[in-house]
Amino acid sequence: MTAPRTGWAYLDEVLATPGSVLAFAHRGGAYHPDIEGLENTRAAFAHAVGLGYDYLETDVHVTADGVLLAFHDAVLDRVTDLRGAIADLTYAEVRRAHVGGREEVPTLAELVTAFPHARFNVDLKSDGAVDALARFVEDHRAHDRLLVGSFVQSRVRRFRTLTAGRVPTAATPAEIVAFRLLPSGRLADLVTRRRVAALQVPHRRARWVIATPGLVRRAHRAGKHVHVWTIDAPEEMELLLDRGVDGLMTDRTDLLRDVLVRRGQWRGQEQQRGQRREQP
Repeated sequence: MTAPRTGWAYLDEVLATPGSVLAFAHRGGAYHPDIEGLENTRAAFAHAVGLGYDYLETDVHVTADGVLLAFHDAVLDRVTDLRGAIADLTYAEVRRAHVGGREEVPTLAELVTAFPHARFNVDLKSDGAVDALARFVEDHRAHDRLLVGSFVQSRVRRFRTLTAGRVPTAATPAEIVAFRLLPSGRLADLVTRRRVAALQVPHRRARWVIATPGLVRRAHRAGKHVHVWTIDAPEEMELLLDRGVDGLMTDRTDLLRDVLVRRGQWRGQEQQRGQRREQP
């Protein structure tokens, strides 16, 4: 199944290699054996880029002095050697923390600069990050390099307003329900006021299958991508690819790459050669 043409450069890049899909390195490939314990670090993203990934998934929080960080948790405690809430700390204070005992917490600006050929899937993890990310997009002219989403509808709504719809955004939970339950994708597109660029969904939620063949068909008829997170088992990757999803997010960047290469759905080697040149 061929991905639909969405009108967003971020997503339509996949059409340059017919039959391929977007492979997202989730937090840089958090469970790859070579970098486990270094999620969302510059080292993790460099590792993913070295494997040939040019779509990188990350999260953003903002410090007390307004610096956007690529970091999943609201607090430093789980993955660094320091403690405290990011929103209460200055950038200088966070800079003293080390992930896995050795890697600094990167800013989003550092990642965007370090990997100029990469695109980023960004999850807004705090209310304060919304305005900061909107300013970041303008300052860095990164409208075509980011796809932005959040589980919190108000954050996505405000980001869309601040960026005047110039940045592709993922469906909110309520918008996913519309595409999942309404009779057609085109009707769901109207109901959601054509604001959705992609549906980013789990494969299952409890006993419910979310990423169904029907959802993929409805989304495609409305010109939307379907991306599924976070898939680390090759058998599940195969199943979802057979359903025609347009992208997979994974912590096991090695396994997803192997599956896509075997199926002839890896997006080719040209971008990999460019990425090797940009590794830090």
